Amino acid sequence: MEQKLATRRSFLSLAALVPIAAYTLTACGSSGPGDTSAGGASIWSLSGQPDEGIRQATVDTFNEANSDSRIKITYFQNDAYKTKIKTAIGAGQAPTIIYGWGGGTLRTYAEAGQVDDLTSWFEENPDVKDRLLDSTFGAATIDGKIYAIPTQTVTPIIFYYNKELFDQAGAEPPATWDDLMSLTKTFNDMGVAPLSLGGQSRWTSMMWLEYLYDRVGGPEVFTAIYNGEPDAWSNPAAIQATTMIQDLVKANGFIKGFTSITADSNADQALLYTNKAAMMLHGGWTYGGMKNDGAGFVEDGKLGWVNFPTVEGGTGDPANTVGNPAGYQSISSKASESEKEAAKKYFKDGLLTDTEIDAYIETGSVPIVKDIEDKLAQSDDSEFLTFQYELTKNAPNFQQSWDQALSPTAAEALLSNIDQLFLLSITPEEFADNMNATLGT
Repeated sequence: MEQKLATRRSFLSLAALVPIAAYTLTACGSSGPGDTSAGGASIWSLSGQPDEGIRQATVDTFNEANSDSRIKITYFQNDAYKTKIKTAIGAGQAPTIIYGWGGGTLRTYAEAGQVDDLTSWFEENPDVKDRLLDSTFGAATIDGKIYAIPTQTVTPIIFYYNKELFDQAGAEPPATWDDLMSLTKTFNDMGVAPLSLGGQSRWTSMMWLEYLYDRVGGPEVFTAIYNGEPDAWSNPAAIQATTMIQDLVKANGFIKGFTSITADSNADQALLYTNKAAMMLHGGWTYGGMKNDGAGFVEDGKLGWVNFPTVEGGTGDPANTVGNPAGYQSISSKASESEKEAAKKYFKDGLLTDTEIDAYIETGSVPIVKDIEDKLAQSDDSEFLTFQYELTKNAPNFQQSWDQALSPTAAEALLSNIDQLFLLSITPEEFADNMNATLGT
């Protein structure tokens, strides 16, 4: 499941709308993870456009300027990469630079001593850290130490709504949970599904819990879970959040048959832009899909978006967000000193250059660097991109998607239990008990 999610969350942006001919690929590869006999460092990266083209152009530019610190890059499809990188790391044959998603997997690497602690390097190079969005470092930090550099783009989870249906209802987008529950009745009475949900995919349902746990109890609730504290899933705020979800299900908040709808087919997006559903909680990457497939839905100004509603009495900051803070690159502890130095030079001078930033924005993505408001404003999709950027930049806490933050074992148990929770086949207390059993796994 994690493999499928990462693919969609990383690459389903506005890429389908923008030609990528400008990013000409050159032949690349290496005879092995440590094949840097000519100097420099190795990296494995993910195939798939537009990111592959942008990454290759960045590496080519860096190599032209640094003949003694060249980066040798090899591409793999997402699923193949995750299998191969785990095997290589376990065998002590990882590439110099290890690409990942931070969170739970990075924690396992750090605790096993397989990646370098970069904290002191960031302290020695404050300009590198200072130019990146502060909220992207959480998923790179383990026990107060930084083990990866955030890279690429950010995709928070966004509350979308159909402006046309809201106009027909004479309604405003929900600012509070009570507003949302009231709108559930409003749209059901109109014969329109209040909320679209690709529930068969399970991770789309997870987004609701991520926000509610935060809105009700603040980031401390999931932090305790992430740290494996006993009975953390039984926190009263967590029980309240799961109860609220079941209240929404019982009120027919989600479209009928949501458990048979898949996110991978974009069927949930289609329900929003064909006026069959009024609202949808989903990743920033779905904007591009709706623009591409929605027959003018986005261009005609029918798509609206807001941050997730607040919860009365909740202690979480309403400015907090959840989703994918960034991609992440670490340095293998098994690499030679010369390879590590080349990797650090690449981190400092090669990543998120002005050219790379412009390329990401051109494909409709939001790079994770500060002070790009003017660049975003020049995009055809400036309103949406600026919203994503400000949401991320101003978030006191950016919670990484739970199935990436947790260990693979705990993540699969989470998705299974979320499915049962939304089906009303287990109670909030049973959900908590089942998940408490996974703490520390």
